[in-house]
Amino acid sequence: MGEPLRVGVVGCGVISEAYLTTAARTSELEIVAVADLDRTRADATAARHGVRALDLPALLAHDDVEWVLDLTTPAAHEEVALAAIAHGRSVYNEKPLCATVEEAHRVVEAARAAGVAVGGAPDTVLGTGVQTARAAVASGAIGRPVAATATMACGGHEAWHPQPDFYYAPGGGPLLDMGPYYLTTLVHLLGPVTAVQGLATRPRTHRTIGQGPRAGEQVPVAVATHVTALVEHASGAVTTLLMSFDAPASLARPIEVHGEEGSLLVPDPNRFDGEVRVHARGDEWRTLPASAGYRDAGRGVGLVDAARSADRRTTRASADVALHVLDTMETVLRAADAGTRLEVASTCDVPPLVPLTDLDALGRPDMARTTPPTAVAS
Repeated sequence: MGEPLRVGVVGCGVISEAYLTTAARTSELEIVAVADLDRTRADATAARHGVRALDLPALLAHDDVEWVLDLTTPAAHEEVALAAIAHGRSVYNEKPLCATVEEAHRVVEAARAAGVAVGGAPDTVLGTGVQTARAAVASGAIGRPVAATATMACGGHEAWHPQPDFYYAPGGGPLLDMGPYYLTTLVHLLGPVTAVQGLATRPRTHRTIGQGPRAGEQVPVAVATHVTALVEHASGAVTTLLMSFDAPASLARPIEVHGEEGSLLVPDPNRFDGEVRVHARGDEWRTLPASAGYRDAGRGVGLVDAARSADRRTTRASADVALHVLDTMETVLRAADAGTRLEVASTCDVPPLVPLTDLDALGRPDMARTTPPTAVAS
């Protein structure tokens, strides 16, 4: 498997802990250094994980950094990514790829010109939950897929996040925040999106922070917080999508896929694992064993996927998919504003299925267990 992929982390907020924990579990990744606008936060993160803290220019110029993992807020993704690319570094952005499709195109084009790579979250789709569901669809377990539903309903992140401002600023909202998990999963299952229709509302102009040092403070809401859409896939399947920060709770399954011969329940796409269930016509619901995907995965497995590639730059968590998903989300919001059906300008290739692989064995060829996806088990 060779040398580990050497990564510099920019942004030491809440999500950085998940990425750094994954890196510590596998010899495929080496965290060279971390950086944050708040040097105190960078120092604390570095101390917890036994790595170096640097300022951003020093991190980007560090000779050992191959990939920059950008965990800043969406508004900063383009700036950080372009700076990293200018230093000859490949870039992996937290979702969404950038705040806008225009920004994402500039990043991808700059990377192409520089001969480096761009990847993007979510990589949750590479876990056993979504990949097992994808293997089931590919095996014909439900026949030809014709429809899907995708539902994310919660009351808003201000209830738990001490700094929720960016969720309600341009580039935020339930669609751009949570939509990447659901739409990336749907692209893996049903193929790229060709056209959309949408409706979007903003019932409240302010949200109240529920905990932390700013508890009780109000945050202005500048984006739609309830979005519904009809999503047409190139495969012919149609998804009904609901993304909401205005629904306190729901019993709806995160994703259901319906085919001519059966239905499939897909686990939460914000997780790497979960129960996949199938109901073939005339049968009963059955739980499928894990048959594909990185087992026991965590955030950062998209970079592990790059480390395992021949060129150390190819990842299934690709910019190709991330840009198409961002384009789809922007088109939904434009369609909602216009009250019409709009075609999605971009498309993407669906990445190859992930063989069933134990993450904790990566980097140790004698222990790595990879098996091809199997047919649906009874």
